[in-house]
Amino acid sequence: MADTEKLVFQTDDGKEVEFEVIESTRVNGADYLLVTTDDTSVYDSENDDDDSEAVFILKDTSAPESDEALYEFVEDEAELDAVFEIFERLLDEEE
Repeated sequence: MADTEKLVFQTDDGKEVEFEVIESTRVNGADYLLVTTDDTSVYDSENDDDDSEAVFILKDTSAPESDEALYEFVEDEAELDAVFEIFERLLDEEE
């Protein structure tokens, strides 16, 4: 099994959170990452009994000429649904 890529992000309050990259893709010129984390402070864990894994979609919002990526959580529901559907297809193809 290949090593999984991990990214560390810093929250607005200075806390570091590690994300595991599940998949990446490019849609309409924008780069997206499908990630997960064990850090429950990132999301509301209302379903603690649920064994499902919380996943997030991050979008690179940096300027094209920038050397570093700037990822932000996708919050727009239509964009989130569209990109998640693409990730589902990519993951199905891998299986």
